[in-house]
Amino acid sequence: MDKTSTTLSPPSAPREFGFYVDGKSIPAGQRDLFERSSPGHGVPVTRIPKCTTEDLDQAVAAARMAFEDRRWSGLNGADRAAVLLRAGALIRERAEEIAYFETLENGKPISQARGEVGGCADMFEYASGLARSLHGDSFNNLGDGMFGLVTREPVGVCGLITPWNFPFLILCERVPYILASGCTLVVKPSEVTSATTLILAEIMTDAGLPSGCMNVVTGSGRSIGQALIEHQDIDMVSFTGSTAVGRAVVEASAKSNFKKLGLELGGKNPQIVFADADLEDAADGVAFGIAFNTGQCCVSGSRLIVERSVADKFALMVKHKLEKARVGDPLDEATHIGAITTDAQNSVIMSYIEKGQAEGATLICGGEQLDFGMGQYISPTIFGDVTPDMAIASEEIFGPVLTVMPFDTVHEAIDIANDTEYGLAASVWTKNIDKALTVTRRVQAGRFWVNTTLAGGPELPLGGMKQSGWGREAGMYGVEEYTQVKSVHIEIGKRSHWIE
Repeated sequence: MDKTSTTLSPPSAPREFGFYVDGKSIPAGQRDLFERSSPGHGVPVTRIPKCTTEDLDQAVAAARMAFEDRRWSGLNGADRAAVLLRAGALIRERAEEIAYFETLENGKPISQARGEVGGCADMFEYASGLARSLHGDSFNNLGDGMFGLVTREPVGVCGLITPWNFPFLILCERVPYILASGCTLVVKPSEVTSATTLILAEIMTDAGLPSGCMNVVTGSGRSIGQALIEHQDIDMVSFTGSTAVGRAVVEASAKSNFKKLGLELGGKNPQIVFADADLEDAADGVAFGIAFNTGQCCVSGSRLIVERSVADKFALMVKHKLEKARVGDPLDEATHIGAITTDAQNSVIMSYIEKGQAEGATLICGGEQLDFGMGQYISPTIFGDVTPDMAIASEEIFGPVLTVMPFDTVHEAIDIANDTEYGLAASVWTKNIDKALTVTRRVQAGRFWVNTTLAGGPELPLGGMKQSGWGREAGMYGVEEYTQVKSVHIEIGKRSHWIE
């Protein structure tokens, strides 16, 4: 695993941000600051305010006013579409700035960040069309005396809580669809990766989004995040994070105002490989599926379920792929795998690697903390001889750790794949269409890939089954998620009186 020279470097001093309320950035003032150090370089790169609950109340009030006076929801779809389309263009104009700060705060490779930013602009451009396409329904089958309508109306003020692993991508898988529905919103990004969310707030104002329609409060999940999900004037919360925290979000909704929830939670996602697959393609896909974003990915393919006749051979093929991957400086364009985003997550990953060895799994490759003289890095890791009762086989590690389990029949592969509390994503690799369709139909996962993995775009919805979440984001389903339906009955002609 090597490094090459880099053309970018961290800033000489951290960039300071304010939080964003009612169309303007508010300086930190006397508030405490959170200083973020780059996980890839170990130097300070950004400072953000630690907002108070009073700041949150101000942001929610601004979003409520903007929703109630209909400055956004009252616009026609074409006008909302124009704002979203301009936002997409502005994201493209500021793509290098966004990718740079995404890489600095998160630790992902700059090449990956640039690709994600391009995909985010695409989200806004696609959602602009959905703003014009959203519609209800009509019922002309109620007899001559009655006509029925079903209208879709925006839910209201949405709270959006985003994680640190894909700060800008997950933000943009939600914001344009929320806005296309006519809702207003308050965003609480992870305190360690807030910069690109604040940049997007500026972009939305420059694109013509009315003041108060998108607000950003910064701070910890335990204080500001918790206050947001408990807030009585928030109508819906979209949360992306762990299943454990998702349970707390459900409890807070029930204890407050029964706000609607959209939850994208944990995953322990299978990659099923049959002996008849193109094994070279599959090995590359499996390596990508576990190492992309250093494995810090809800839909990461962390469980390799491979047909026994090729299991040993295929595990070595994946090993050889991962050994060629460049681990190192995220600002180096040649890097495939960057840094682990937080100290806490670095410790979690290493503890699972130790646990896997203690439980009797065979370390095929990796398992090391890498020292480049800066930042925190872990080599991609593969475990063989894994049994279902091992923690590394059943618990979400959220790092570049792959477990290998063999199977003999299609139904055994399906059983192993479904032997988890999660149901977020899955992949199958085979040239046999019958096997592909059988597995696709039977494996419980909200997103599925055949002979590929981690593919996607703005058209198809995102979300999970079982304990991987509720609801769907992106696509037309993602816009509808932020609406509520209303049934309207219109009587035609003279009423037949109840009392004469």
